[in-house]
This record gives sequence, C-alpha cells and structure tokens, in this order.
Amino acid sequence: MDNFQVDNATGANHEALFANTPLRVLTSSSITGDKVFNPQEEHLGTIKDIMLNIIDGKIEYFIMESGGIFGLGAKFFAIPFRLLKVDEVKKRFIYNMSKESISDSPGFDVDHWPETNLHLENLNSYWNFMGE
Repeated sequence: MDNFQVDNATGANHEALFANTPLRVLTSSSITGDKVFNPQEEHLGTIKDIMLNIIDGKIEYFIMESGGIFGLGAKFFAIPFRLLKVDEVKKRFIYNMSKESISDSPGFDVDHWPETNLHLENLNSYWNFMGE
C-alpha cells in the first residue's frame, strides 16, 4: 500500500506540511470573511459569499461587502470571481479596482439580495468595462 492509500485509510499525512503549495485549492469557508485589497493597499471590502455555477461546477462570482459601519449601510457587490487574485504572502485577495470605483458601482443591500440567476452577461460586461 502506498502513502496515498495509507493517508486515505488512516487520516495520516505523509506529504509535506504545506502540501497545497503553490496554492491551488481553498475551502469556501476559508474564503468567506477574507479581506479584499487593491494593489494600492486600500481595503475594498470583505468576501461574504461565493456563487457556484451548478452546471459546470465553477465559481461564477463572489459577493463582496464594502462600506458601512458595523454592517449598517454596507453595500454588496457581485463581482466575477476570475477578477480576484490571491496574495499568498499576505494571505488575502487582491482586486484591481480603485476604492472610488467600487463605491460608485452598482450593488445591492443585504435586504435586497439579487436573484440567484443574475444576468451574468451584464455583470461580466460591467466589470470588464470598469477596467479588467
């Protein structure tokens, strides 16, 4: 029996301590709550949720909360997940958008969650236009 089979049968790990290096997979629970910054080190928001395409199994977009104080007055944004980059060193996400552009972008509030079948063509077109 090889180490892989032993690991699966016993839960032991024979691999390196950081077997997921370079970073390749993350759990959804490890993503939600993560902070999002832009390359200029401005805090843009926090990931509140991820939306999966159940047809092809891919992440379509992430829901980012931005603004507000203690959750009041915050705005939520549905942003295509492909626009999010991982900063492995600082253990956070990077989104190449200015803070002003985010605050001026169309979003929604927590009491008016968008339909789960958002028109992804419109969503992708908007964020592509904003400077992907």
